[in-house]
Amino acid sequence: MSEAPITSHATVEEPKQVYTLAIDAMGGDRAPDIVLAGLELAADRHPRARVLLIGDEALLRRSMMAYPKAASICDIRHAVASISMDMKPTSALRVRGSSLRVAMESVATGEAQGVVSAGNSGAMLALAKIIIRTLPGISRPAMAAVQPSGRGDVVMLDLGANIACDARNLVEFAVMGEAFAQAALGLSKPTIGLLNVGSEELKGDERLRQAAERLREGVLAEQFHGFVEGHDITAGTTDVVVTDGFTGNIALKTGEGALKLAFGLLKRVFQTNMITRLGYLLVRPGLERMREWIDPRRYNGALFVGLAGIVVKSHGGADGEGFASAIDVAMDAVEHKLNEKIRHRLDQLGMLNDEPVKSAAPSDAVADAQPVG
Repeated sequence: MSEAPITSHATVEEPKQVYTLAIDAMGGDRAPDIVLAGLELAADRHPRARVLLIGDEALLRRSMMAYPKAASICDIRHAVASISMDMKPTSALRVRGSSLRVAMESVATGEAQGVVSAGNSGAMLALAKIIIRTLPGISRPAMAAVQPSGRGDVVMLDLGANIACDARNLVEFAVMGEAFAQAALGLSKPTIGLLNVGSEELKGDERLRQAAERLREGVLAEQFHGFVEGHDITAGTTDVVVTDGFTGNIALKTGEGALKLAFGLLKRVFQTNMITRLGYLLVRPGLERMREWIDPRRYNGALFVGLAGIVVKSHGGADGEGFASAIDVAMDAVEHKLNEKIRHRLDQLGMLNDEPVKSAAPSDAVADAQPVG
């Protein structure tokens, strides 16, 4: 007599939703409106993405009614608090249940693959370093962003996460910059330059020369251009420009100021008299095209590279188009497996399992460091 088949009554658990991104809906100068406006655009660009939107649930549900496309890709999770733009990082660490902390925790647990926020830069970096943590072999995360140049887009890092760096930090930045350029610019072998006061091999301080020597002798030797100067950033001499956060932040803001000055002077010239006003009408199409090329909204979104998850900072004053660009940066990093590329390069350089030496140089999250835009 055959036995009756054994019937299992155990409940099979449904696989948990893994979100592509967790979005801090309460960060930025005009949150949550610009966040929802950015997600409305992102829904067209990334229709298969699933987004965990974190913030004041009642406010978000009311506001979401005006953004049906955003609603189609988002699930809302309530957060009891938010972090202000002027809050110190040490204070932000003590705020339990903030929208930014909940977003970071979702990446740390594997529920989401990345975070995007237009909130407080210093708080973002502090929370990310404690909750998400750095990749093995990385001593310090860096802030990286894409900037325009005469030959196309350029990746630059660090833009303010680390005030001072040693030679190892600069080599790590080169590895992370290469991976970011592959993801964001679609380059298979991006060229790399170390920012210095001259292009000659003997220029600069000891840490720069040591970093250059290691890059020349390692797996990045073919892509390492050598030292580059300030004018090489806008000339597009290399695809990646590596420097410490102090120098990078000054270079970034100097470039932003130079653009504003150039457009201000052009405006003044074309308003001089009737002839110059007529001249403006003739060259207006070209100027509009130029404005599109260097529109800061296109370059919004700085990536904190070197963390064990994707973390992107949008400019706090960005509009919907700008926030959508920050989402694009995060999506590129996720889809192109940025962190896997970094791990692979570190392994090739013999740095993956090294215990990074703690530098005596301070590592501060610069609260006012802003990505391009």
